[in-house]
Amino acid sequence: MPEKLDLTIVMPCLNEAETLATCIRKAQAGITKAGISGEVLIADNGSTDGSIQIAESLGARVERVQEKGYGNALRGGIQAARGRWILMGDSDDSYDFSDLSGFVEKLRQGYDLVMGCRMPRGGGTIAPGAMPWKNRWIGNPILSFIGRLLFRTPIHDFHCGMRGFSAEGYRKMDLKTTGMEFASEMVMKATLKNLRMAEVPITLHPDGRSRPPHLKPWRDGWRHLRFMLIYSPKWLFLVPGSLLFLLGFLGMALTFRGPLKAGAITLDLGTMVMASMACVLGYQLVAQAFYAKVFAVGEGLLPNDAHFAGLFRHWNLEKGCILGALMSLGGLAILCSALWTWKSAGFGPLPIEENLRRLIPGATLTLLGLQTIFSSFHLSVLGLKTMGRRPPSNESATS
Repeated sequence: MPEKLDLTIVMPCLNEAETLATCIRKAQAGITKAGISGEVLIADNGSTDGSIQIAESLGARVERVQEKGYGNALRGGIQAARGRWILMGDSDDSYDFSDLSGFVEKLRQGYDLVMGCRMPRGGGTIAPGAMPWKNRWIGNPILSFIGRLLFRTPIHDFHCGMRGFSAEGYRKMDLKTTGMEFASEMVMKATLKNLRMAEVPITLHPDGRSRPPHLKPWRDGWRHLRFMLIYSPKWLFLVPGSLLFLLGFLGMALTFRGPLKAGAITLDLGTMVMASMACVLGYQLVAQAFYAKVFAVGEGLLPNDAHFAGLFRHWNLEKGCILGALMSLGGLAILCSALWTWKSAGFGPLPIEENLRRLIPGATLTLLGLQTIFSSFHLSVLGLKTMGRRPPSNESATS
């Protein structure tokens, strides 16, 4: 049986012959300096420039990962690691593996995930020329801010590539992605599962390679943003949907009895039509939030939580159908009043303003009622995996 070690340093590698030897030597020196048992593991993703031979000649262990992608390389390397702690970092000499004291100290204290922080606001340092201006002043701050907002994570540098974690914590994260999103998913899952997290200030050095990096700032930045939004149905669907619905409802209520004048502005039938659209769209977005949440919990992409589990304890298909039926009946009642007015006029021409002021809210309410009924059926189908599932006590409701 392979010897169990304290730390495995995992470096993903794809044609990194220029800098790999330097990184391996620094990592070996860092393990010795920290006074722990450890290994350097190169997760090679198909190098053809002699990287494998360089790693083996320096005593590093090489794990050949056939599936392409940054996440796949790291997953393969982490799976092969022998350490109870794992530290990952790029093999381009931008991270200094010779000083691991901050990471080892936090891991010894029982933290599940220890993130390096390159950004000054978290105590880190970016050496001149180490990070393009658009990454430093636009991409990283914006994405980290969004990550902190959506997931309430304490991490300042959401996308730092140097990070340490316990093997047990990694298993709890249950990561699914295989590409660049792997790094984002790790922070998100650790936060959602209430794992212990800490940050260690580090220095980011200039990339030691002569060729351009594999990272494509705009493309990969969008991939990270898209992934964070997909993992947060609350902010992607529920919050904007609720705001739209409330604004639409307010607009219809204000114009239901007649035009509303506010100084030089008059809110009338045009406002009511737009308010109706906002109501319907907002209601659909709220429904999408529940669809996404139920599906994600059922597939294990998001953790279950007490608030969400309560949805199925206090709300079911029958209650949804009853509410939808009542809403539709209310809408039909308004439409019937419009029909009665038309009948009283001998089914002849009616003032268009008077007619539409009943037809628009009546049709809107009827539509929302029908949508409630069918949405309840949709949720019941999606929720077959999650109904009755008890959430673990250590999982939160931040998604």
